[in-house]
Amino acid sequence: MNRHRVNQRRRLGPVLAGLAAGALLLSGCSADPLADQYREGSNKGFIAGDGSVTEIAVADRGDAIDFSGVTETGEPVTSADTLGDVLVVNFWYASCAPCRAEASDLQGLNEKFENKGASFLGVNVRDQAPNAIAFNETYSVTYPSVLDVDTGAMQLAFSGSIPPNAVPTTLVLDAEGRIAARILGQVTSPSILETLIRDTIAETGTTE
Repeated sequence: MNRHRVNQRRRLGPVLAGLAAGALLLSGCSADPLADQYREGSNKGFIAGDGSVTEIAVADRGDAIDFSGVTETGEPVTSADTLGDVLVVNFWYASCAPCRAEASDLQGLNEKFENKGASFLGVNVRDQAPNAIAFNETYSVTYPSVLDVDTGAMQLAFSGSIPPNAVPTTLVLDAEGRIAARILGQVTSPSILETLIRDTIAETGTTE
């Protein structure tokens, strides 16, 4: 078994305690069909995720993700820019319905964690700058996105750890740049993502 195989587990933090039983189910031996399709090399492209949440124990995290790219406004960004803080990476594109549905929730969390130990970065997998900028204006998104349609470099950088081959996919990277959690598909419960972010921030001892 690949050493990067994630350890899926149940986790109910303070925010999750009030959710209905079974809302967050993490089975230790459950299959990951999206990862299986990625490994098969079936070239199916991007497919809709099922909303499953995976957390990775600190001891089981792989190497830090090394990435670089250029945002929709032409600004360079690299993995080194955010080391020391938690980074939330969201893979999306403008015509993706669940991406539009989750945009305001992601922006709300971006505002909540600004200067409080976490930042957000989008990865647009299909659009050129004008469409990405128009999306940001429509949904009041203020955090940047790397444009990945021409090179696929961002998708490649993350594929060795947890293939984000469902769009949207949201990844939480720890302060060392390692993947700590993943949500496949639309973020339908911002409180779950908020808890994942807070728990990852708490690992560094940096709390509000």
